[in-house]
Amino acid sequence: MRIAGARELLGPDGPFAAEVSGFVPRDCQQDMADAVEEAIAQRQTLVVEAGTGTGKTFAYLVPALMSGKRVIVSTGTKTLQDQLFHRDLPRVRAVLGARLKTSLLKGRANYLCRHRLEQTLKDGRFTTREQAAQVQAIRVWGERTASGDRGEFADVLEDSPLWPRVTSTAENCLGAECPLYADCFVVKARRAAQEADLVVVNHHLLFADLAIKQEGFGEILPGAHAFVLDEAHQIPELAGVFFSTSITARQLTELASDTLAECASVSGALASLREPFEAIAPAVKRVRLAFDAIPAKGAFALIEQNSGATAELHALEEALRKLTDALGAQAERSRGLASANERAENLCQRLHAVLDGGAHEAVHWYETTTHGFALHATPLDLAPPLRALREQSLASWIFTSATLSVAGSFEHFSRQLGLDDPVEVSLPSPFDYATQALAYLPKGLPDPNAPDYTERVVAVAREVIAAARGRTFVLFTSHRALKKAAELLGDLPYPLFVQGSAPRHQLLTDFRESGNGVLLGAASFWEGVDVAGEALSCVIIDKLPFAAPDDPVLEARLTALRESGANPFFAWQVPAAAIALKQGAGRLIRDASDRGVLVLCDPRLTTRGYGKLFLQSLPPMPRTREIADVQAFFADATIPA
Repeated sequence: MRIAGARELLGPDGPFAAEVSGFVPRDCQQDMADAVEEAIAQRQTLVVEAGTGTGKTFAYLVPALMSGKRVIVSTGTKTLQDQLFHRDLPRVRAVLGARLKTSLLKGRANYLCRHRLEQTLKDGRFTTREQAAQVQAIRVWGERTASGDRGEFADVLEDSPLWPRVTSTAENCLGAECPLYADCFVVKARRAAQEADLVVVNHHLLFADLAIKQEGFGEILPGAHAFVLDEAHQIPELAGVFFSTSITARQLTELASDTLAECASVSGALASLREPFEAIAPAVKRVRLAFDAIPAKGAFALIEQNSGATAELHALEEALRKLTDALGAQAERSRGLASANERAENLCQRLHAVLDGGAHEAVHWYETTTHGFALHATPLDLAPPLRALREQSLASWIFTSATLSVAGSFEHFSRQLGLDDPVEVSLPSPFDYATQALAYLPKGLPDPNAPDYTERVVAVAREVIAAARGRTFVLFTSHRALKKAAELLGDLPYPLFVQGSAPRHQLLTDFRESGNGVLLGAASFWEGVDVAGEALSCVIIDKLPFAAPDDPVLEARLTALRESGANPFFAWQVPAAAIALKQGAGRLIRDASDRGVLVLCDPRLTTRGYGKLFLQSLPPMPRTREIADVQAFFADATIPA
């Protein structure tokens, strides 16, 4: 019997059209499925940009499930990962009748650790009664859950300080020597992943665990025939995190506190270890205080120019070395102390590597938070390690997103990842932007560096919001501008939602339910936000999203480009900003029935030559400079009042 191909399965006479409610066959979806099917069969490297509404998920799941090969699908966030595994994958499997093993795998910090929960309950140190009650609630849930995935337990907030105390890290996990190893949720999840034909992961886990044997659980992701990376525009930044050598204040203080906890079960250990582990927290604190004299983020040159910060970092290194030596003398007395010693040795090596700023191929930099700091050494060029990783895998690599190209070219994305001559496919959105959308480029706005720029943008926004009757996202490139705009727009006759005033998911839920709200956002609101329907009918963007010039890694890369004879502005900054702008603009039209206006305030779109490249990268929608056209668009009879 002939086996239907992915195109046929997703076509007008296929099972999806017959069985899935609301399914509409799309040529672009079938084209993408074709390309993915061939890439898996031929072990190709495929870059496929598919506009909003293509139906990317079905376009790669159908050929992946039909291939008979082991496939790893990776998404940009845990939220998308859950949606893919719990909603999309079951639908596709049901239609195809695919009797394959599938598995959901997250990073270990997402799973309850029974051993650390026991330790926390035994320790009994809680800052509030509420925390004590929540730990008991986690204990009860831990007895009935099958997965241990904390995403299924909503009674304790995701950012609660309790979670790090009842989950494990690669550093503090006891591995096979844990007394509760047989009931470990991480072990069970990874065993299921090892046996699965299709595994759904997220990018953080993919890059952290491609060499998962380092964590003592054997290989899981290696051995796959194909890797499908959705939301692939995030990969360059995430890969930078993965290939960096980093050490944080929190890792150091947690080592000290875990050493104290382990001493409780080993007689005499406390007397030998108290002095060295008690020296860590003050040493960390002194480093953080010394960093107050320099910018919150920067290259190591700024530390080297400050004798106080340099001295405190070396004092911290010495304190860590003393704790490591002391733990080495006690390591044979318990598995917990041996694990603490291994962690201390590893942190010593990382701290030394980061403080040794001589490596020309890496950018050494630091960043501070209110109470902590992080030190990093990030490769200047990510292409070589990423290329080596792909070559070692002997697999197909499929990169897909709605935003990978700049004015039709994939060069910027491919160069960052070291993709040599990949198969490239560009599929426009099936949405009718010519009638569904309008781009408004207001006249008369000053240069974005003007001191009153945000006030002038807000004045434009008021007119547009009035025409749209609320129902607007206003996206900012800086939190300072966002805060200023929130003050100026406080008197709007519509519900106002401001990033930072509530958790992101809550703001989006409240915005949707309001029906006529105005949401002010920055950074994380530029992507991964899906509000279909009339609740979001307008997106206003204040400036072109050029990366902050104070980023030490970006600065070093731009310098390297300049030294190689390239123009860093056109070779890097413009393409990166164009892709980011596409993400922000992509919030507007999310469904075939959506209509809306995209407002691009930055005058450089029309006054600078590179403005054309930004405009060419956006969906093909009509453009206007007149507010009257915006008012007429929203006054159209097809838009209910």
